[in-house]
Formats: sequence, structure tokens, C-alpha cells
Amino acid sequence: MVTGIRAPLFVPADRPERFAKAAASGADAIILDLEDAVAPDSKDAARAALRCDFTDLPVIVRINGHGTPWHETDLAAVAAQQFAAVMLPKAEAPAICGDVALRAAKPLIALIESATGLAHARSIAMASGVIRLAFGSVDFCADLGCAHLREVLLPARFELVLASRLAAIAPPLDGVALNLDDPSASHDDAAHAKALGMTGKLCIHPRQIAEVRRAFVPTASEAAWAERVLSTRDGAVALDGAMVDEPVRIRARAILAAAAQLGES
Repeated sequence: MVTGIRAPLFVPADRPERFAKAAASGADAIILDLEDAVAPDSKDAARAALRCDFTDLPVIVRINGHGTPWHETDLAAVAAQQFAAVMLPKAEAPAICGDVALRAAKPLIALIESATGLAHARSIAMASGVIRLAFGSVDFCADLGCAHLREVLLPARFELVLASRLAAIAPPLDGVALNLDDPSASHDDAAHAKALGMTGKLCIHPRQIAEVRRAFVPTASEAAWAERVLSTRDGAVALDGAMVDEPVRIRARAILAAAAQLGES
């Protein structure tokens, strides 16, 4: 399911020779990109190359944004095939998000990439057809003129988590890690996103996938802690000098459920 993916990989839609390789990379979804990864004079070729028969994984299409010359044609192309979802960049208006989901006849992932998008994130998350938010952190920083640093982006990331929870949709996908030479950087970024309540991270290179996926699987120590917490049964008790009550047990159950689900995938 699209709501459960945690390491989707972007692939330029004008490079169909890479589609099958991307599907074999370990990613749990493929995002065929019609937007940033495709030059203006290649948009038509990229759109013509769209397909989803190269894999059993969910295939998502990132279309060009509302108001661009390619938006309407992209929508028609996505609606004509059985893609798992459509991703809308520069999502800023709830009504437009709902309209895109309706016209594409697909669930929508809204990519929050601007100050306006973040300001409307709660309404966007509640828009008809929106199933998940994603953070376009690089574009967001360009819009605000801020540095692409964890401490700078902490409020934005947490707002997306909060918006998703209030709308009762899946937790958001974090933005990409730009460091391609050090896979551990992707793991650290994903672990930070996980700590905030995000449940996935966009990937731009196959080298990032394994580390991102690993970051979202509970560690052995986390699972052991959760089992010990649940062994206390009910009521308020002390465990290792800390209080355990029902909210703590809720977190423990979530950790074990994630360990069971993600450890098998």
C-alpha cells in the first residue's frame, strides 16, 4: 500500500531503461518523475514513456505542478493508466489538491515545498483524495532562503507530522538526503525523521535505500524494551526507574507491530 511505503525511489520518467533496475534496487515503491528530473524539451517523451507494467511494486507519478504548461497533459496521462498514486509538487491549495486527485482518479501525495504549502498543510492533509504528505525540503529551503539543516527544518517536519495526525492520514514522507557518497548519512537522516514521527523518506539514489529502510525498522533494543514494558500488564508501575502506564504501553505495542511488519518486508 502507498500509505505504508518507507523508501520510494525517484526515477526520471524519460529514462525508461532505468525503470526495471529501479524496481530491483530494494525500494518499496517507484516514483516516475515528470517534474524536476526532466528537462522542458523532454517532457513529452517522458510522458509517453510512462508505464507501470515493469514491476509489482507501487508506481507513483510525480506530475508537473499546477499552473505549469505540462500539468494538464500530465494529469490526462496519469488518469489513463493504473498507477498507485499521483504526487503533486508545490502543493499549496487544498482545493487544487482535491481536484488533482479527482481528475487523476488516483490517491494523491501532496509534496509540501514552500512557506505557503506549510501554512496550509493541515487543510491540504484533510483535502479529498490526499492520502499522505511528503516534505520537499530542498525546495522549501530555497523558498525561505534558509539552510538545509536538521535544526532549521525541525519545526517544518514536525508540523507535517501534526497535520497528518489531525487529518487521520498516514504519517508523512521525509525529503531527500543530498549526500550520495555516504549511505550512513541517509540512515541518520531517516532515523531523525522516524524520531519525529515520520514513517518514510524519499530516495534519489539506490545506495540510499537499504539505509533508509533499516532506519525505520525498530532496533533489537527497542523491541526488547517494548516486550518488557508489555510484560508489566496494566496499571502504573515502575520499570528500570521509569514509570510505565497505558500511553507507554501504546508506544510499546506500536514498536512491536512495526518490528513485525517491517522486519518481514
